[in-house]
Amino acid sequence: MRLFVSLDFEKRLVVFVALALLPATLVAVLLLYFDAHPVGLRLALAGALLISLVWGVRAIHRRVTRPLQTLANLLSAYREGDFSARAHAIEGGDALSQAMQELNALGDTLRHQRLSVEEATAFLRRVMEAVDVVMLTFDEERRVRLVNRSAEHALGRPAERIIGRTAEELGLMETLGGAVPRVVELTLPGGRERWEVRRGVIRQGGVAHSLVVLTNLGRVLRDEERQAWQRLIRVLTHELNNSLAPIKSVAGSLESLLSREPRSDDWRDDMRRGLAVIAARAGALTRFTEAYSRLARLPKPRKRAVGLTDLVDRVARLETRVSVKRLDGPELELDADPDQLEQALINVLRNAAEAALETGGAVRLGWTHSARARFVEIAVEDDGPGLKGTENLFVPFFTTKPQGSGIGLVLSRQIVEGHGGALTLENRQDGRGCLAIARLPVKMAHGA
Repeated sequence: MRLFVSLDFEKRLVVFVALALLPATLVAVLLLYFDAHPVGLRLALAGALLISLVWGVRAIHRRVTRPLQTLANLLSAYREGDFSARAHAIEGGDALSQAMQELNALGDTLRHQRLSVEEATAFLRRVMEAVDVVMLTFDEERRVRLVNRSAEHALGRPAERIIGRTAEELGLMETLGGAVPRVVELTLPGGRERWEVRRGVIRQGGVAHSLVVLTNLGRVLRDEERQAWQRLIRVLTHELNNSLAPIKSVAGSLESLLSREPRSDDWRDDMRRGLAVIAARAGALTRFTEAYSRLARLPKPRKRAVGLTDLVDRVARLETRVSVKRLDGPELELDADPDQLEQALINVLRNAAEAALETGGAVRLGWTHSARARFVEIAVEDDGPGLKGTENLFVPFFTTKPQGSGIGLVLSRQIVEGHGGALTLENRQDGRGCLAIARLPVKMAHGA
């Protein structure tokens, strides 16, 4: 019995088939032996039976082992990643046909899955190369497996000198731990900078990898700061030139008047008019610097419970130049500084009224709030000519009005943002005019 068990599958199959056919063959041989036919004929028939036995065993062996060998070859090809191999199509509903059909279907599924993985990997690489942020993937041993060009630039070395390195060797250990998103300071070849860290999990080859995304906040802040200074200097230069140019011109004229001999009879009147112009422009510069000081020293809001209806009513009553229609809204309370918020709304409403005066239109003031929203939207709508451009609306000291200071909208937005909200101004979609929306947080009831 141990000898039989030690045989491989194919030899055991031969033995099983031979033993199964042997009794019938022996019975046939015995019947021929005791038959009355000549001995030669009986020996020939017995030989034919034995040959049939051997042929039958071999035929059954081939019919069973060859499909199994085909299955083994297919599985081996799939294991090696060759999903193009196929079993010969077998029609029918027997067990062997079903096994072959399912194996072919498995090959199709594996091929499609590998194609999807390759496409996803290619897409990930393209995205990583296209974005202007540092992106790296780390395996379970915290070694870099994927890197983009921004990371090469930030780390000061090519990809082949980064891949395979550990986070500790690259000075990036801090990016793999802690809550995200967060800001960390990293010392890289470009110097010590502040970086925003974001982290996620992706899978490559079925293995989880950490995807780390780093944004250089120092560079972003420097770019924003440079742009802000450029806008501020442009506006300051414009305002200073508007005042200094006439002062210089009038001063030159007065100097010429005083050096003239003999002087004209009305030279004193000319002196007075010239000095008045100089005084007026100097006063304009003084008001300009005071406005800048006011914008730069805006105090933090002193918040308390403020009824929105009363606040809006007070603001609406202050504007008497045009008709202000107050639209009803729900009774709400804001956690706000009433003085600052009132000033912000007055500035916005004043701009709307001045725009409406140009066309003889009206102004509408109201607010909306949904049951689930934690914000209320206070809207100021006018029938004025609309905005020709919005890029400089919130640039300090930029104004299109002859007597404007250019800080009204900037101050209003600063107040609204100081309350955790946002202020937007755009042209209306349903007609002529502008729509200003101040979005502010609502004071929520306890437990809401």
